[in-house]
Amino acid sequence: MINDFPQVLTIAGSDCDGSAGMQADMNTFFARKVYGMSVLTACVAGNSFGIEASEILDSEFIEKQCEVLDSDFNIKAVKTGMMANLKTIKTVIDLLKKYDFGTLVVDPVIITKHGNMLLENEAYDELKENLLPLADVITPNYYETQKITGLKLENESEIKKAAQMLQQMGVKNILLKGEHSGSSEVVDDFVLLENGESFWQTHNYVDTTHINGTGDTLSACIVAEIAKGKSIKDAIKAAENYTYQCIAHLIDVGHKFGPINHWN
Repeated sequence: MINDFPQVLTIAGSDCDGSAGMQADMNTFFARKVYGMSVLTACVAGNSFGIEASEILDSEFIEKQCEVLDSDFNIKAVKTGMMANLKTIKTVIDLLKKYDFGTLVVDPVIITKHGNMLLENEAYDELKENLLPLADVITPNYYETQKITGLKLENESEIKKAAQMLQQMGVKNILLKGEHSGSSEVVDDFVLLENGESFWQTHNYVDTTHINGTGDTLSACIVAEIAKGKSIKDAIKAAENYTYQCIAHLIDVGHKFGPINHWN
């Protein structure tokens, strides 16, 4: 049958060194045996030492990418990643309302895993107020959750309250990533599902600088598993396990902040 094979989409930026962004998403889609497509929002020139230049793609071109994909393919699930600025975020929100790309997983890409802000205030406000309510699943890191909810996340009670606050904002299913600082031997991620069920996902902390693309991989794997027919709960569990294995089985690429291993 035409378009029977599970097909997925990432709306994200391109990292030329292959460690993160669209490249990490596509590596994950391939590893999880789904057909992946990409709508590029920006391009970054960087390597394991850092980013040296970037270009934001024109909104009309972003729109055309979505148009041609919708006219031909049967996309079952989609994720958003880096969207760079206010105009891009508004464009993507309009496109997600216009086209049916299936289950939406939002990787907010607001703040880095080191706590550095990636979006200007107007772009952040647009993402929070108008993109988050469209999300079936959201996967914020520790600092992004702090920013969105205003909570310090100092204990389990605050983490659970943060997830509930995100549901009140309109997000159906929440995966809150724990603080990956090495201050503990384990990392605890908290999940709150639309039906009220909640659980913790715990894994050992891996002391490595090769963690580029971790958030991209996690959200992309959720998308892949949903497209293959898994429930959101099972998709999250599979993605947590896969991403941990990608980190734990190191790959020796790059001099400093390298990629994770999608071949684990």
